[in-house]
Amino acid sequence: MTKKTSILMLLMAFTFSYGQNQNCACCTEKYSEFDFWIGSWEVISPNGTKAGENTLEKLERNCVLKENWTSATLGYTGTSNSFYNLKTKQWEQIWVDNQGASLHLKGTKVGNQMILESEKETNLDGISFFHRVTWTANEDGTVRQLWETFTEGKDVIVVFDGLYKRKECLG
Repeated sequence: MTKKTSILMLLMAFTFSYGQNQNCACCTEKYSEFDFWIGSWEVISPNGTKAGENTLEKLERNCVLKENWTSATLGYTGTSNSFYNLKTKQWEQIWVDNQGASLHLKGTKVGNQMILESEKETNLDGISFFHRVTWTANEDGTVRQLWETFTEGKDVIVVFDGLYKRKECLG
């Protein structure tokens, strides 16, 4: 093999390797921690009634987990983008609904749970509070989403509690 051929092969190998990384920078284990939530779901409330439907898919070369929520309550929808922030080494979610509300959460995966929290805010009464949303991957393939609001000096309020059942598994 000539020196020119060796250099050309080395250059091709580098280009291929670089191209692979550029094509899927988010195809690592860290970026797949929330993949248990991907799918089409029917969401059931604790009392057994349908809370809504949700579809989650990976976009932007596996860098974004996109959520599209449709509530059983007529006319209420929302969407979120969840992503692993390489700079801060944590997951983030930005939720926006059709009523103008938004929520920005940050956190990490612990065991079989993704736990994200908002920053502390102050309500109109001057009392601080924050939101925590926990998604639990259950052994049977379902996912539980529990949204709690923690208010200083008060009881914890459950804002949402839903059990996600895959639509293709319903029958």
